[in-house]
Amino acid sequence: MNNGKVRVPLVHISRRSALPWYKAWAIRGIAIVLALIVCGILTTLLTGEDPIQIYISMLDGAFGTSRRIWVLLQNIAILLCVSLALTPAFKMRFWNIGGEGQILAGCLATAACMICLDEVLPNWLLIAVMLVASLLAGGIWGLIPAFFKAKWNTNETLFTLMMNYVAIQLVAFFIIIWESPVGSGNVGIINQQSQAGWLPMIGTNRYMLNVLIVAVITVLMYVYLKYTKHGYEISVVGESERTARYVGIKVERVIMRTMLISGALCGLAGFLLVAGTDHTITTTISDNRGFTAVMVSWLAKFSPIFMVFATFLIVFLDRGASEIASDFGLNEAFGDILTGVILFFIIGCEFFITYQLHFRGRHAKEAAENV
Repeated sequence: MNNGKVRVPLVHISRRSALPWYKAWAIRGIAIVLALIVCGILTTLLTGEDPIQIYISMLDGAFGTSRRIWVLLQNIAILLCVSLALTPAFKMRFWNIGGEGQILAGCLATAACMICLDEVLPNWLLIAVMLVASLLAGGIWGLIPAFFKAKWNTNETLFTLMMNYVAIQLVAFFIIIWESPVGSGNVGIINQQSQAGWLPMIGTNRYMLNVLIVAVITVLMYVYLKYTKHGYEISVVGESERTARYVGIKVERVIMRTMLISGALCGLAGFLLVAGTDHTITTTISDNRGFTAVMVSWLAKFSPIFMVFATFLIVFLDRGASEIASDFGLNEAFGDILTGVILFFIIGCEFFITYQLHFRGRHAKEAAENV
Protein backbone atom coordinates (compact mmCIF):
# COMPACT_ATOMS: atom_id res chain seq x y z
CA MET A 1 0.00 0.00 0.00
CA ASN A 2 1.17 3.51 -0.70
CA ASN A 3 -1.28 5.27 1.71
CA GLY A 4 -2.56 7.49 -1.06
CA LYS A 5 0.88 8.82 -1.84
CA VAL A 6 1.99 9.14 -5.43
CA ARG A 7 5.56 8.20 -6.32
CA VAL A 8 6.99 10.86 -8.57
CA PRO A 9 10.46 10.32 -10.10
CA LEU A 10 13.14 12.88 -9.33
CA VAL A 11 13.53 13.69 -13.02
CA HIS A 12 11.01 13.10 -15.76
CA ILE A 13 12.04 13.31 -19.41
CA SER A 14 9.58 14.22 -22.13
CA ARG A 15 9.95 14.93 -25.81
CA ARG A 16 9.70 18.60 -26.73
CA SER A 17 7.32 19.97 -29.28
CA ALA A 18 8.99 21.78 -32.16
CA LEU A 19 11.55 24.14 -30.65
CA PRO A 20 11.98 27.53 -32.37
CA TRP A 21 15.21 27.66 -34.34
CA TYR A 22 16.63 30.58 -32.32
CA LYS A 23 16.17 28.67 -29.05
CA ALA A 24 17.82 25.60 -30.53
CA TRP A 25 20.82 27.64 -31.63
CA ALA A 26 20.93 29.39 -28.26
CA ILE A 27 21.29 25.97 -26.60
CA ARG A 28 24.07 25.08 -29.05
CA GLY A 29 25.79 28.39 -28.30
CA ILE A 30 25.68 27.71 -24.55
CA ALA A 31 27.11 24.23 -25.20
CA ILE A 32 30.05 25.70 -27.13
CA VAL A 33 30.78 28.22 -24.35
CA LEU A 34 30.71 25.45 -21.72
CA ALA A 35 32.95 23.31 -23.92
CA LEU A 36 35.51 26.11 -24.19
CA ILE A 37 35.48 26.57 -20.41
CA VAL A 38 36.06 22.85 -19.84
CA CYS A 39 38.83 22.83 -22.46
CA GLY A 40 40.47 25.77 -20.71
CA ILE A 41 40.45 23.93 -17.38
CA LEU A 42 41.88 20.77 -18.98
CA THR A 43 44.57 22.80 -20.72
CA THR A 44 45.71 24.39 -17.48
CA LEU A 45 45.68 21.11 -15.55
CA LEU A 46 47.39 18.93 -18.18
CA THR A 47 49.90 21.30 -19.78
CA GLY A 48 50.16 24.43 -17.66
CA GLU A 49 49.65 26.50 -20.80
CA ASP A 50 47.46 29.59 -20.92
CA PRO A 51 44.13 28.45 -22.44
CA ILE A 52 43.65 31.88 -24.04
CA GLN A 53 46.87 31.38 -25.99
CA ILE A 54 45.66 27.93 -27.00
CA TYR A 55 42.49 29.42 -28.49
CA ILE A 56 44.47 32.17 -30.22
CA SER A 57 46.67 29.47 -31.73
CA MET A 58 43.57 27.66 -33.04
CA LEU A 59 42.36 30.84 -34.70
CA ASP A 60 45.80 31.47 -36.17
CA GLY A 61 45.92 27.94 -37.57
CA ALA A 62 42.73 28.56 -39.49
CA PHE A 63 42.91 32.28 -40.36
CA GLY A 64 46.54 33.31 -39.77
CA THR A 65 47.44 33.78 -43.45
CA SER A 66 45.59 33.96 -46.73
CA ARG A 67 46.95 30.53 -47.66
CA ARG A 68 45.59 29.05 -44.42
CA ILE A 69 42.21 30.59 -45.12
CA TRP A 70 42.09 29.04 -48.60
CA VAL A 71 43.20 25.66 -47.26
CA LEU A 72 40.40 25.94 -44.69
CA LEU A 73 37.88 26.77 -47.42
CA GLN A 74 39.14 23.90 -49.58
CA ASN A 75 38.78 21.39 -46.73
CA ILE A 76 35.32 22.76 -45.95
CA ALA A 77 34.32 22.40 -49.60
CA ILE A 78 35.36 18.74 -49.88
CA LEU A 79 33.81 17.70 -46.57
CA LEU A 80 30.64 19.65 -47.37
CA CYS A 81 30.41 17.94 -50.76
CA VAL A 82 30.55 14.51 -49.11
CA SER A 83 28.05 15.57 -46.43
CA LEU A 84 25.63 16.79 -49.08
CA ALA A 85 26.09 13.49 -50.91
CA LEU A 86 25.15 11.39 -47.89
CA THR A 87 22.21 13.56 -46.82
CA PRO A 88 19.53 12.32 -49.30
CA ALA A 89 20.25 8.72 -48.32
CA PHE A 90 20.15 9.50 -44.59
CA LYS A 91 16.95 11.48 -44.97
CA MET A 92 15.48 8.38 -46.62
CA ARG A 93 16.71 6.33 -43.63
CA PHE A 94 19.16 4.47 -45.85
CA TRP A 95 22.30 4.38 -43.73
CA ASN A 96 25.01 4.94 -46.31
CA ILE A 97 28.28 4.34 -44.46
CA GLY A 98 30.07 3.82 -47.76
CA GLY A 99 31.06 7.39 -48.48
CA GLU A 100 34.76 6.47 -48.26
CA GLY A 101 34.42 3.80 -50.93
CA GLN A 102 32.33 6.01 -53.20
CA ILE A 103 34.90 8.81 -52.94
CA LEU A 104 37.70 6.37 -53.76
CA ALA A 105 35.75 5.08 -56.75
CA GLY A 106 35.56 8.65 -58.07
CA CYS A 107 39.27 9.18 -57.32
CA LEU A 108 40.20 5.99 -59.14
CA ALA A 109 38.16 6.85 -62.23
CA THR A 110 39.64 10.36 -62.33
CA ALA A 111 43.21 9.15 -61.93
CA ALA A 112 42.71 6.46 -64.59
CA CYS A 113 41.57 9.07 -67.12
CA MET A 114 44.46 11.40 -66.25
CA ILE A 115 47.03 8.62 -66.67
CA CYS A 116 45.60 6.83 -69.70
CA LEU A 117 44.17 9.71 -71.72
CA ASP A 118 46.55 12.59 -71.06
CA GLU A 119 48.11 12.41 -74.55
CA VAL A 120 44.93 11.37 -76.34
CA LEU A 121 42.45 14.16 -75.54
CA PRO A 122 42.74 17.93 -75.36
CA ASN A 123 42.75 19.20 -71.79
CA TRP A 124 39.18 20.57 -71.73
CA LEU A 125 37.79 17.30 -73.09
CA LEU A 126 39.96 15.25 -70.74
CA ILE A 127 38.55 17.14 -67.75
CA ALA A 128 35.00 16.59 -69.02
CA VAL A 129 35.65 12.85 -69.44
CA MET A 130 37.20 12.71 -65.95
CA LEU A 131 34.14 14.40 -64.47
CA VAL A 132 31.68 12.03 -66.17
CA ALA A 133 33.80 8.99 -65.24
CA SER A 134 33.99 10.00 -61.57
CA LEU A 135 30.23 10.59 -61.37
CA LEU A 136 29.51 7.22 -62.97
CA ALA A 137 32.04 5.36 -60.82
CA GLY A 138 30.73 6.85 -57.56
CA GLY A 139 27.12 6.43 -58.66
CA ILE A 140 27.58 2.76 -59.55
CA TRP A 141 29.42 2.15 -56.28
CA GLY A 142 26.41 3.60 -54.45
CA LEU A 143 23.86 1.84 -56.65
CA ILE A 144 25.15 -1.68 -55.92
CA PRO A 145 24.09 -1.79 -52.21
CA ALA A 146 20.88 0.07 -53.09
CA PHE A 147 19.96 -2.61 -55.64
CA PHE A 148 20.46 -5.41 -53.11
CA LYS A 149 18.52 -3.44 -50.47
CA ALA A 150 15.62 -2.81 -52.86
CA LYS A 151 15.45 -6.39 -54.16
CA TRP A 152 16.40 -8.51 -51.15
CA ASN A 153 16.27 -6.11 -48.19
CA THR A 154 19.93 -6.57 -47.29
CA ASN A 155 21.49 -4.59 -44.45
CA GLU A 156 22.70 -1.40 -46.11
CA THR A 157 24.95 -0.40 -43.21
CA LEU A 158 27.10 -3.52 -43.41
CA PHE A 159 26.94 -3.65 -47.21
CA THR A 160 28.14 -0.07 -47.73
CA LEU A 161 30.75 -0.44 -44.98
CA MET A 162 32.25 -3.57 -46.55
CA MET A 163 32.37 -1.90 -49.96
CA ASN A 164 34.74 0.67 -48.49
CA TYR A 165 37.34 -2.05 -48.04
CA VAL A 166 36.80 -3.34 -51.55
CA ALA A 167 37.42 0.18 -52.89
CA ILE A 168 40.57 0.56 -50.80
CA GLN A 169 42.01 -2.67 -52.18
CA LEU A 170 41.10 -1.69 -55.75
CA VAL A 171 42.96 1.59 -55.33
CA ALA A 172 45.93 -0.22 -53.77
CA PHE A 173 46.01 -2.62 -56.74
CA PHE A 174 46.12 0.16 -59.32
CA ILE A 175 48.66 2.16 -57.35
CA ILE A 176 51.10 -0.73 -57.80
CA ILE A 177 50.35 -0.77 -61.54
CA TRP A 178 50.80 3.00 -61.91
CA GLU A 179 53.55 3.52 -59.31
CA SER A 180 56.12 6.11 -60.23
CA PRO A 181 59.00 5.61 -59.85
CA VAL A 182 58.77 1.83 -60.03
CA GLY A 183 59.12 0.25 -56.61
CA SER A 184 58.10 3.39 -54.72
CA GLY A 185 54.63 2.11 -53.86
CA ASN A 186 52.96 5.40 -54.76
CA VAL A 187 51.78 7.14 -57.89
CA GLY A 188 53.39 10.53 -57.29
CA ILE A 189 52.07 13.72 -58.86
CA ILE A 190 50.13 12.79 -62.00
CA ASN A 191 51.08 14.75 -65.15
CA GLN A 192 53.28 17.08 -63.17
CA GLN A 193 54.95 18.55 -66.25
CA SER A 194 51.97 18.85 -68.60
CA GLN A 195 49.34 19.37 -65.86
CA ALA A 196 46.90 17.50 -68.13
CA GLY A 197 43.63 16.94 -66.30
CA TRP A 198 44.38 19.51 -63.59
CA LEU A 199 41.47 21.82 -62.88
CA PRO A 200 42.26 25.38 -64.00
CA MET A 201 43.08 28.06 -61.47
CA ILE A 202 40.86 31.11 -61.14
CA GLY A 203 43.27 34.01 -61.04
CA THR A 204 46.14 32.80 -58.90
CA ASN A 205 44.02 30.62 -56.61
CA ARG A 206 44.07 26.86 -57.00
CA TYR A 207 41.09 26.14 -54.74
CA MET A 208 38.59 28.76 -55.89
CA LEU A 209 36.96 26.48 -58.49
CA ASN A 210 36.43 23.69 -55.94
CA VAL A 211 34.77 26.12 -53.53
CA LEU A 212 32.49 27.55 -56.22
CA ILE A 213 31.44 24.10 -57.46
CA VAL A 214 30.48 22.96 -53.96
CA ALA A 215 28.66 26.24 -53.27
CA VAL A 216 26.49 25.63 -56.35
CA ILE A 217 25.87 22.02 -55.30
CA THR A 218 24.79 23.21 -51.84
CA VAL A 219 22.12 25.46 -53.33
CA LEU A 220 20.98 22.77 -55.76
CA MET A 221 20.74 20.15 -53.01
CA TYR A 222 18.67 22.53 -50.87
CA VAL A 223 16.25 23.09 -53.74
CA TYR A 224 16.20 19.38 -54.63
CA LEU A 225 15.32 18.22 -51.11
CA LYS A 226 12.86 20.98 -50.28
CA TYR A 227 11.03 21.85 -53.47
CA THR A 228 11.12 18.89 -55.89
CA LYS A 229 8.98 15.79 -56.22
CA HIS A 230 12.01 13.60 -55.68
CA GLY A 231 12.80 15.41 -52.43
CA TYR A 232 9.22 14.87 -51.27
CA GLU A 233 9.42 11.17 -52.08
CA ILE A 234 12.66 10.86 -50.12
CA SER A 235 10.99 12.43 -47.08
CA VAL A 236 7.94 10.17 -47.29
CA VAL A 237 10.04 7.01 -47.66
CA GLY A 238 12.14 8.13 -44.70
CA GLU A 239 9.05 8.61 -42.54
CA SER A 240 7.38 5.32 -43.46
CA GLU A 241 7.88 2.93 -46.34
CA ARG A 242 4.38 1.59 -45.80
CA THR A 243 2.88 5.05 -46.15
CA ALA A 244 5.00 5.69 -49.24
CA ARG A 245 3.69 2.54 -50.90
CA TYR A 246 0.14 3.41 -49.88
CA VAL A 247 0.31 6.78 -51.67
CA GLY A 248 1.76 5.15 -54.78
CA ILE A 249 5.48 5.86 -54.40
CA LYS A 250 7.71 3.14 -55.85
CA VAL A 251 10.01 2.70 -52.87
CA GLU A 252 12.56 0.47 -54.61
CA ARG A 253 12.97 3.01 -57.40
CA VAL A 254 13.40 5.85 -54.91
CA ILE A 255 16.06 3.89 -52.99
CA MET A 256 18.12 3.14 -56.09
CA ARG A 257 17.73 6.63 -57.57
CA THR A 258 18.71 8.32 -54.31
CA MET A 259 21.78 6.15 -53.81
CA LEU A 260 22.81 6.74 -57.42
CA ILE A 261 22.78 10.49 -56.69
CA SER A 262 24.50 10.03 -53.33
CA GLY A 263 27.28 7.92 -54.82
CA ALA A 264 27.70 10.25 -57.79
CA LEU A 265 28.24 13.26 -55.52
CA CYS A 266 30.80 11.30 -53.51
CA GLY A 267 32.45 10.50 -56.83
CA LEU A 268 32.47 14.22 -57.58
CA ALA A 269 34.30 14.80 -54.29
CA GLY A 270 36.88 12.27 -55.49
CA PHE A 271 37.18 14.15 -58.77
CA LEU A 272 37.81 17.43 -56.92
CA LEU A 273 40.42 15.79 -54.70
CA VAL A 274 42.44 14.26 -57.55
CA ALA A 275 41.95 16.85 -60.29
CA GLY A 276 41.70 19.98 -58.16
CA THR A 277 43.72 19.44 -54.99
CA ASP A 278 46.16 16.55 -54.64
CA HIS A 279 46.82 15.56 -58.29
CA THR A 280 47.61 12.04 -57.11
CA ILE A 281 45.84 9.06 -55.64
CA THR A 282 46.43 7.11 -52.43
CA THR A 283 44.34 4.73 -50.35
CA THR A 284 43.99 7.46 -47.70
CA ILE A 285 43.20 10.39 -49.99
CA SER A 286 39.64 10.69 -48.64
CA ASP A 287 41.06 11.20 -45.11
CA ASN A 288 38.02 9.62 -43.41
CA ARG A 289 35.70 12.29 -44.83
CA GLY A 290 33.12 9.61 -45.62
CA PHE A 291 32.74 8.94 -41.90
CA THR A 292 33.13 12.53 -40.68
CA ALA A 293 30.38 13.57 -43.11
CA VAL A 294 27.96 11.29 -41.26
CA MET A 295 28.36 13.45 -38.14
CA VAL A 296 28.14 16.67 -40.15
CA SER A 297 24.89 15.61 -41.82
CA TRP A 298 23.37 14.53 -38.52
CA LEU A 299 24.43 17.69 -36.67
CA ALA A 300 22.83 19.81 -39.41
CA LYS A 301 19.58 17.81 -39.20
CA PHE A 302 19.95 17.03 -42.92
CA SER A 303 19.68 20.72 -43.83
CA PRO A 304 22.19 21.76 -46.55
CA ILE A 305 22.27 25.34 -45.22
CA PHE A 306 23.05 24.40 -41.62
CA MET A 307 25.51 21.85 -42.99
CA VAL A 308 27.76 24.71 -44.06
CA PHE A 309 28.13 25.83 -40.43
CA ALA A 310 28.60 22.28 -39.11
CA THR A 311 31.28 21.61 -41.70
CA PHE A 312 33.07 24.85 -40.84
CA LEU A 313 33.11 23.88 -37.16
CA ILE A 314 34.55 20.42 -37.78
CA VAL A 315 37.25 21.63 -40.18
CA PHE A 316 38.15 24.59 -37.96
CA LEU A 317 38.64 22.31 -34.96
CA ASP A 318 40.80 19.94 -37.00
CA ARG A 319 43.01 22.75 -38.32
CA GLY A 320 43.20 24.32 -34.88
CA ALA A 321 44.25 21.04 -33.26
CA SER A 322 47.14 20.69 -35.70
CA GLU A 323 48.28 24.25 -35.02
CA ILE A 324 48.21 23.72 -31.25
CA ALA A 325 50.46 20.69 -31.55
CA SER A 326 52.90 22.67 -33.70
CA ASP A 327 53.01 25.89 -31.67
CA PHE A 328 53.24 24.43 -28.18
CA GLY A 329 55.27 21.29 -28.88
CA LEU A 330 52.38 19.07 -27.83
CA ASN A 331 51.51 15.84 -29.56
CA GLU A 332 48.48 15.57 -31.83
CA ALA A 333 46.59 13.71 -29.12
CA PHE A 334 46.14 16.86 -27.02
CA GLY A 335 44.55 18.76 -29.88
CA ASP A 336 42.30 15.78 -30.50
CA ILE A 337 41.30 15.80 -26.82
CA LEU A 338 40.13 19.41 -27.09
CA THR A 339 38.31 18.64 -30.34
CA GLY A 340 36.64 15.63 -28.72
CA VAL A 341 35.47 17.65 -25.71
CA ILE A 342 33.96 20.36 -27.90
CA LEU A 343 32.21 17.82 -30.13
CA PHE A 344 30.95 15.97 -27.05
CA PHE A 345 29.21 19.12 -25.80
CA ILE A 346 27.84 19.97 -29.23
CA ILE A 347 26.45 16.49 -29.80
CA GLY A 348 25.22 16.24 -26.21
CA CYS A 349 23.28 19.49 -26.44
CA GLU A 350 21.09 17.91 -29.12
CA PHE A 351 19.51 15.87 -26.31
CA PHE A 352 18.32 19.05 -24.61
CA ILE A 353 17.00 20.37 -27.91
CA THR A 354 14.95 17.22 -28.47
CA TYR A 355 13.93 16.47 -24.87
CA GLN A 356 12.91 18.45 -21.81
CA LEU A 357 13.70 17.68 -18.16
CA HIS A 358 10.96 17.99 -15.51
CA PHE A 359 12.03 17.92 -11.86
CA ARG A 360 10.04 16.49 -8.98
CA GLY A 361 9.30 19.72 -7.12
CA ARG A 362 7.28 21.32 -9.90
CA HIS A 363 5.34 18.28 -11.06
CA ALA A 364 4.68 16.28 -7.89
CA LYS A 365 1.63 18.36 -7.06
CA GLU A 366 0.18 17.99 -10.55
CA ALA A 367 0.68 14.23 -10.45
CA ALA A 368 -1.07 13.98 -7.09
CA GLU A 369 -4.04 16.00 -8.29
CA ASN A 370 -4.51 13.70 -11.28
CA VAL A 371 -4.98 10.61 -9.09
